[in-house]
Amino acid sequence: MTTTSDDSRRDQAASGSVSESLRSATAEAHDRAERATFVDDLMSGRLDAAGYRRMAAQLYFIYRALESVGDELAGDAVAGPVVDERLRRLPRLTADLTALGIDPDGVAPLPGVAGYVAAIEATRTDPARFVAHHYTRYLGDLSGGQVIRSRMKLHYGLTDETLSFYVFDEIDKLKRYKDGYRETLDRLPLDAEQMRALIDEAVEAFEHNERMFAELAG
Repeated sequence: MTTTSDDSRRDQAASGSVSESLRSATAEAHDRAERATFVDDLMSGRLDAAGYRRMAAQLYFIYRALESVGDELAGDAVAGPVVDERLRRLPRLTADLTALGIDPDGVAPLPGVAGYVAAIEATRTDPARFVAHHYTRYLGDLSGGQVIRSRMKLHYGLTDETLSFYVFDEIDKLKRYKDGYRETLDRLPLDAEQMRALIDEAVEAFEHNERMFAELAG
């Protein structure tokens, strides 16, 4: 789903700081994912709690892969600096699913989600590409994820017990943490090839999310 505009953004971004390059290169793909029909309907209250449950169940597969690879790369010079135990989501997501009455073992990943998981798994030997997935998921949770939490409570009556995934109570100030995260990105020891790989993978990560949302809408 990559567009010519995405390609141009990648080329322009590669010469800036890591955080600014990522922001610029992924802006269009990020916007497309946020404007997906499923996301718009979910956030506007046009679905029901079952819509959120379907999404949460699919996120389980994504975070299981992401945090497994992150554990393996925690000592790597490129990936290690962004890996932070305070960001770990899988235990909270598992608890949420239990509270929602969902057994992950009884759910199958959607085809697009299976592809997303495979892309994450493939970064075990490519730390720069792993950072792309880490960036797109966790900064999203720290930002838009907070809006998701409030909307799910407002529209569908979901409780804190089912939305702990979005609570980062080991982080004092989310904005300060996000600023520090971007500073960490800017200090990563990336060469030109790794920088390009990071940017390419970040755009593709948003495209994986688009496919997931399209399947959830279907």
